[in-house]
Amino acid sequence: MLSLAENAGVVALVVGLSVALFVVMDRVWAWDKRHQHNDVTGWQLGILGTTYAVILGFMLYAVWTDFDTATQNVEMEANSLTNLYRLADGLPEASRVELQKLARDYAVKVIENDWPEMERGGRPVESVGLASKMERVLISVPEGSKSAGLAQDHAMTELSAMTTCRRTRLLENALSLPTVLWFVLIVGGVLTIVSSCMFGSQNRFLHGLQVVFFSLMVGLALLAIADINKPFRGSVHVGNDAFVRALENMR
Repeated sequence: MLSLAENAGVVALVVGLSVALFVVMDRVWAWDKRHQHNDVTGWQLGILGTTYAVILGFMLYAVWTDFDTATQNVEMEANSLTNLYRLADGLPEASRVELQKLARDYAVKVIENDWPEMERGGRPVESVGLASKMERVLISVPEGSKSAGLAQDHAMTELSAMTTCRRTRLLENALSLPTVLWFVLIVGGVLTIVSSCMFGSQNRFLHGLQVVFFSLMVGLALLAIADINKPFRGSVHVGNDAFVRALENMR
């Protein structure tokens, strides 16, 4: 994903190309001749702009909802890990020590390995082995008191919830908007900006300023969708703060 500086460069490029298109069109097709067709281009721009605004707003809402869901899923995974660590206190000494050590190691691996790997677009695998080891520890807990059995059952439930959240996190890191939707967004933006340049106005400075504002808004919205679309990558992403807090609590 792009950095903040690269995002600013893309926005500047979009605005620059829009202004260049406006200048070229003003020289090729004079404003007074375009003004004669304002009754046609006006309603065309209104319908096209409204349709594109609805599509843009819906896409932005969709990716932001997915981003918020990814944030909540990470919090639930970290909470399940913390609960698993605390429930280990009810297990026999040997199982408690081993399970709590594995829980701390899991948090460290997620922080130091999973997040950098997801930032690169990869699929982290090291934490999977730790989750499997925790499951084997819980399965092999010797029979004891009733409280130990309850702690074992609740720990298995928390472990199951944690692994489910982990699989969801990896799936959210791999998914993205389909290419056809990006095609609609980009082509719709181009057509809308071109239509705004076709409008004829005697005050060319004010018209050019409107084109700048319009292209700036379109560019920013598209970059926001592209950045939020990958919740674990880019300048705006879901952080590992939940696991940092969990590790602090476990230590």
